[in-house]
Amino acid sequence: MSAPHYSPSSFARLGFGVGLRAPHYRDFLEHRPKADWLEIHTENFFARGGWDSHVVRQLRRDYPISLHGVGLGIGSARGFSERHLQRVHEVVQRIEPALVSEHLCWGAVDDRHLNDLLPLSLTQEALALVCQRVERIQETLGRQILLENVSTYLRYRDDAMSEAEFLAAVAARTGCGLLLDINNLFVNQCNHQEDALAALASIAPHRVGEIHLAGHLVTPDAVIDHHGTRVAAEVWALYEAALRRFGPVSTLIEWDTDIPALEVLLSEAQKAREIALRVLRVEDNAGPEPSATVSGSTQLLPLSEQQLAFSSALADPRAEPAVRHLFKGEPQRSEQRFALYRGNLSATWDKTLSAAYPVLHGLVGAEFFSALARAYGFAHPSQSGDLNRFGAHFSDFLQDFAHVAQYPYFPDMARLEWALHTAHYADNVPALDPAELAQWSPQVLDGAHLLFHPACRLLASEWAVVELWQAHQADSEVAFPAEIARPDYGLVTRPHWRASVLRLAAGSYAALSALRQGRTLGAALDAALDVDPAFDLGTCLQQWLTQGVFVAIALPAMQ
Repeated sequence: MSAPHYSPSSFARLGFGVGLRAPHYRDFLEHRPKADWLEIHTENFFARGGWDSHVVRQLRRDYPISLHGVGLGIGSARGFSERHLQRVHEVVQRIEPALVSEHLCWGAVDDRHLNDLLPLSLTQEALALVCQRVERIQETLGRQILLENVSTYLRYRDDAMSEAEFLAAVAARTGCGLLLDINNLFVNQCNHQEDALAALASIAPHRVGEIHLAGHLVTPDAVIDHHGTRVAAEVWALYEAALRRFGPVSTLIEWDTDIPALEVLLSEAQKAREIALRVLRVEDNAGPEPSATVSGSTQLLPLSEQQLAFSSALADPRAEPAVRHLFKGEPQRSEQRFALYRGNLSATWDKTLSAAYPVLHGLVGAEFFSALARAYGFAHPSQSGDLNRFGAHFSDFLQDFAHVAQYPYFPDMARLEWALHTAHYADNVPALDPAELAQWSPQVLDGAHLLFHPACRLLASEWAVVELWQAHQADSEVAFPAEIARPDYGLVTRPHWRASVLRLAAGSYAALSALRQGRTLGAALDAALDVDPAFDLGTCLQQWLTQGVFVAIALPAMQ
C-alpha cells in the first residue's frame, strides 16, 4: 500500500450546516437564511442540467457546498463502478465542493445495485479492498475524501475489528479523512452493544473532517437511522464527547424523511453551534493517535461470495437460511434484522417509482403501487448507483404485467411520466429567441430546420393519457376524460424549469414529429396539413416558442 498523499490537517472548517433538500430550495434562493454551509447528495446532481443543478449553481456563490455520496459502494467486492466514479468526478469538477464524502459500505453485486448502505464485514480482506478503492477514488478526484461510519442492524461473525478501528486503519493507510456520524455511533451502540465512547477514543483527533447529527427511530427489532426527527439527547451528549476529542469540526444536521420547515433544521444547527461554543471554550482536545493495527480472525467466506449470498437472500427469502450463520447474535434476532434490509430494498423501490410516476401511483393507490414497485424491482433490478435511472423500464414492465392487463393505458401513462422525469434533469440550453425567426422571409424559413430543446419529448397514444395526466394535476381545470379509448397527443416541455405536458392536436403533433425527424419547416407544414387542412402554423409556432421547444434554427444554404 502506498503512503498517504494528503495531510490530515487539510480539512475545510465550515462551521454548522444543514443538508439541502428540495422542499427548502425556495427558502434558500429567496431569503439566503443563515447557515454556514450546505451538503447535497452527489448522485442527485449527476445531470448537468435541470432545476436541482440550477439551484446549486446559484447557492454555491453564497454557501460552501459539501458532496455526500450514497451510491459508490466502496466495499462492493464485485460491483464497484468506474463509470459511477467518473460521474462523481464530473460533479466534483462542476461544483468544486469544499468537502467530498462517501460511506463505508457495499451496495452492488456485478451489475445489480441494491441502492442501500449495506453492512461490510470488517475483515483483513475488506480492509485491503477498501484501502485500494479509497486510493483509486482520491487519485481520480485529485483530492482527499472523507469516509463515513454507517448504522447497521447486523454484524458479521468474522469481524476482525470494530468499525472505528477499521476506519482508523483506512485513514492511516490512505490519508483519507473520516466523516464521523454521531447518530450512527449511538444506533450501533443500541443495536450491537458497542461502546460509542470507545469508538471515539479509537480515532485520532486530526483524522476527523466532518461530523453528522441526525434523528433516529426506536423499534422493537432495532434502532433505525431514519433521519426523520430531531437529534436525541443521548446523541447530543455523544456530540459533546466528540467535540472534546476532535475539536472544532464541520458539523451537519441531516434530515431526509418527514422533512420539516427549514427553521427546524436551522434551530438544530444553532443548537450544535451553542454546544460547540460552550464545550470548546473550556476543553483541550489534544491526544495521541491510536494505533492503526488490527487483529486477525477466521473469515467464514470470501468477501465477494459473502456479498453475493447477502444479495441473493435479499431477493429471495428462501435463500436467507444460507446467510444467517454469517451474523453475530441469536438466529431469531438476525432474521428479524435481516428483514429490515429487505424492507429497505422494497421501500427504496416504492419511494423512487412513486416520485417518478405520481399519476400512476394515484390511479392504483398506495398499496397496489407498492406491490407493483416490488414486482418491478425483482424483474428489473437497479443497474446503477444513480436511482434516478431506476424506473426506465417501467412502461415495458406494465405492458407485460398480467395484473394490470385491464388497464391497457398504463404503459403509455408510464411513458409520459418517464418523459417528464427525464425532462427534469435535461441539460440547460437557452430557448430560441422568436426574433431570430422574425428576421427571415417565409421563403427562407420554408427550408429551415428547428432544433429541439433537450427536455422536449413527443408522445402519441391510443388512449387519452395526456388529458388524464392533466386532470390529475393540482388546481387543474381539465376534467377527467369521458372516454379513455381515443387517440391523444402530447409534448413534454420545461419552460421556467418546471416540466409539464402540452396537449396537442393531431396536426400539431404531425408537424412537430416531422421537425423532430430533421425535416424542414416547410415539410412539417405539409405533414400537418395532410392531417388537418385547417392547421395554423403561425399560431402553433408562437405557442411552441413560448414553451421553449426549440433552441436553434439551421437555415438552408443560400444560393
